Amino acid sequence: MNISTLPKVSLHDHLDGGLRPQTIIELADAVGLDLPQLDAGGSDTKGAAALGQWFADQSQSGSLVEYLKTFDITTAVMQTHEGLTRVAREFVQDLVADGVVYGEVRWAPEQHLSRGLTLDETVEAVQEGLQAGIEDAAHAGHRIQIGQLVTAMRHADRALEIAQLAVRHRDRGVVGFDFAGAEAGFPPSKARDAFNYLANQFFPTTVHAGEADGLDSIRSALTDGRALRLGHGVRIAEDIEIDSEDDENTYVTLGGVAQWVKDREIALELSPSSNLQTNAWGRQLIDHPFDLLYQLGFRVTVNTDNRLMSNTSLSKELSLLSTTFGYDIDDIETFQLNAAAAAFLPVEDREDLAEQISAGFETA
Repeated sequence: MNISTLPKVSLHDHLDGGLRPQTIIELADAVGLDLPQLDAGGSDTKGAAALGQWFADQSQSGSLVEYLKTFDITTAVMQTHEGLTRVAREFVQDLVADGVVYGEVRWAPEQHLSRGLTLDETVEAVQEGLQAGIEDAAHAGHRIQIGQLVTAMRHADRALEIAQLAVRHRDRGVVGFDFAGAEAGFPPSKARDAFNYLANQFFPTTVHAGEADGLDSIRSALTDGRALRLGHGVRIAEDIEIDSEDDENTYVTLGGVAQWVKDREIALELSPSSNLQTNAWGRQLIDHPFDLLYQLGFRVTVNTDNRLMSNTSLSKELSLLSTTFGYDIDDIETFQLNAAAAAFLPVEDREDLAEQISAGFETA
């Protein structure tokens, strides 16, 4: 089974977490940015392979806070129209190479203003790059749809402004709103005015929750953030009680939050490798609750989170899960159909996407 050729859906993929190392080197040269010392002798080799390995190594800290520090470099080379456009275009090209037919790319415009761009100009630059990547794919005989998820950083207290930005561009490439950053201490309740505004505008939201914080964070994402999807959401497993009375019978009890998420079919944007890197749940994939949530009927989706930091792709994540939990092609198709059903698209477009996925799997 060649997973890379199967049609796939990517819902949780950060623009500033998916740069090519060579692109970082070239953009850093253009803006005069010093890159990390990459060898033991202290000289900066600036080799793409070495830089890629540096990101992977730095991301193995087991801490979300430390993990996020790697983004200081990637965002630094994404402060110009040229930088944003190039990164967005290559982002699409890399998704196409991995067999993705629909992707949502999330990023925080407020982090890209240091060289004079306005918020609206950053969104326009990214959309220009995404469209160029889509056209590249079409010229090569591939079809891909891409939507922007405009992200507000939860610690920056600009959520309403960013929500208004997202809605301004809803007919120009932006399909939803995301709330991200340091999770603990910054619940969605602190941005209630932004989420009230989005709800009044009937604009869909996904909220990072249940990654670096537990059930209270998830609860706030659902009630204050009106989240239609949970970014990661892995710690929903804390609300599941497993009782094995004997060798043959296992009883599972869902708490109120978990039951609500399951019953409402709120998608979990699970990112296995990233979840292990940030210690969101365990340090080995066999301990990740992905399979438990899948077997219990939650709407699980598979995502990369940050392809550069995790040295991964959507195909690689699916392969790791298949090897660990024994999934076959039918399971992989289910994960893609789950993602298609959760995409921030009109219902007719979601149905078309599901048909495209099923047709691709039938001929695999």
